[in-house]
Amino acid sequence: MTKKQKKTLIRIIVAAALLIAASLLPDIPVPVSIPLLTQELAGETTHTLAKWPLFLIPYLIIGWDILWKAIRNIGHGQVFDENFLMCVATVGALVLGENAEAVGVMLFYQVGELFQSYAVGKSRKSIAQLMDIRPDVANVERDGQILEVSPDEVAVGEIIVIRPGEKIPLDGVVAEGASSLNTAALTGESAPRDVAVGGELLSGCVNITGLLKARVTKEFGQSTVAKILDLVENASSKKAQAENFITRFAKYYTPAVVLAALALAVVPSLFTGAWGVWVHRALTFLVISCPCALVISIPLSFFGGIGGASAQGILVKGGNYLELLAKTETVVFDKTGTLTQGVFQVSALNPAPGVTEQALLEAAALAERHSGHPIAQSLRRALDGEADPSRVTNVEEIPGHGVSALVDGTRVLAGNEKLMRREDVDFRPCKDVGTVVHVAREGRYLGCAVIADQLKPTAPAAIAALKRRGIRTVMLTGDSQAVGEAVAAQLGLDEVHAQLLPADKVNRLEDLLARKRAKGVLAYVGDGVNDAPVLSRADVGIAMGAMGSDAAIEAADVVLMDDDPAKLTAAMDIAHKCLRIVKQNIVFALGVKGLCLILGAFGMASMWEAVFADVGVAVIAILNATRMLKANASEPL
Repeated sequence: MTKKQKKTLIRIIVAAALLIAASLLPDIPVPVSIPLLTQELAGETTHTLAKWPLFLIPYLIIGWDILWKAIRNIGHGQVFDENFLMCVATVGALVLGENAEAVGVMLFYQVGELFQSYAVGKSRKSIAQLMDIRPDVANVERDGQILEVSPDEVAVGEIIVIRPGEKIPLDGVVAEGASSLNTAALTGESAPRDVAVGGELLSGCVNITGLLKARVTKEFGQSTVAKILDLVENASSKKAQAENFITRFAKYYTPAVVLAALALAVVPSLFTGAWGVWVHRALTFLVISCPCALVISIPLSFFGGIGGASAQGILVKGGNYLELLAKTETVVFDKTGTLTQGVFQVSALNPAPGVTEQALLEAAALAERHSGHPIAQSLRRALDGEADPSRVTNVEEIPGHGVSALVDGTRVLAGNEKLMRREDVDFRPCKDVGTVVHVAREGRYLGCAVIADQLKPTAPAAIAALKRRGIRTVMLTGDSQAVGEAVAAQLGLDEVHAQLLPADKVNRLEDLLARKRAKGVLAYVGDGVNDAPVLSRADVGIAMGAMGSDAAIEAADVVLMDDDPAKLTAAMDIAHKCLRIVKQNIVFALGVKGLCLILGAFGMASMWEAVFADVGVAVIAILNATRMLKANASEPL
């Protein structure tokens, strides 16, 4: 609890004690016959003028800040707000002799405000704890010494030292050492990730086991941790449409209820002459009308949704994008790095008759032993054990064809169909989709190895979950038509467009946007620099945050920090839950207030019912909104 909250709590306790004491003292009747200073319809009644100062003290203790806000806002031209309504209602109650009710209204209003402040503070604290990844210092190696400096004082290219248990302060590459990293703050996953020399380090992760030395690749302002903190800190500044609805609603609602209360006080009194009765009802009407529940609970629901999503490694840049996610009807995917791992692997081995798969793979991997091409690297990774480089001599790169090398003294060819035709090798065409490497030894065809990008393990389940929701799935890729269609068939995508340049992707996206319903939402999921234009153009841009490019993350509205496409449906579940809670609060608050306004207008609701309609409804709505602080989007409502 903050100092301000503690002071408010003390004021509440003191005011409540003084209210109870004043209420327990016996009334000192003073006969009066002034119409506006009566409590009942009778002409001569009792008015507790002698006890009025006893109630005024707790009233000022608990309500002075509300009175001051109302006066200050009126001076700024902002007349119609909840502070104005509270002041008019409670001052009127004091004038009418409803001393206890006037203090009670202020007292319970402050209780509601304290509860709101605590709830919002708790939500901010939960996000702050989740995103407690800002490093305090960086241990930089300079002139043979380890110096503790601020992370923003470390230059790109310098060596930093990260001890076990320390947060990684800056993005970099491991220069020395090996360790396991806790990436939960970035990805939401608790499983540690191993790194060694050459491995990428992202700021915000925690070094678990070994001592690491890393070469800094990005200055602090451009590091992962700085960008994530900026996303979270600015997330709540963007309002969703439902929040804008409240702003528009209050613009017309507040003056309307003030005019209605004025009419309720004046019009019936002109005909009945019972000014005291109708002024009292009008003041009660004003207290009931205060829209605190909506003003407080709806922003809190969206803020809690952002926090709940962050706990699962999903960064949402604003409440408006939560609302759009809940209305998504089409999801468009990039292929490489989004639905696939973006790493070439041997997907199939097709040996010729009489040749084993191991012999085929060994011949291909040895022939490609000295090549730095990704295809060659994938062949070497697939071979069990490290190939002896001394077995390979006379390596010849044949541009556009492949490679020729002496392996154990025999000539081995590894390359495409053009190489086989050039060397008059009798080979068999391969029907598998991917990059095909044909292998021959001394003119004899050994078979072919197929290298292809692999689907992410969770991609099929992610697409299936979207289709169960009735969401259309489309893929835009720069890869070949055959590869695109093969991946689409594996995943069950509804539509695929291949061989696209970045400009082509934008054009295809424009076509898809033109085909969707007027109120439908199209989301695009990608990770590369070439995806930045379409991420910006889509209704909702969703980027892969771990391996995705800086341009894609910057252009996106939502970032999946662990590159898991299954997190997309989790984000949608959180968004749906958030909107359900918002709608529940809107219906509940307006329903209760509408009923109480009618009862108040007919004199069937007292100030105490007004207190419940105002503060009670707000408290209940806030309690409902705080459920969004839980990360479990599948929690039953």
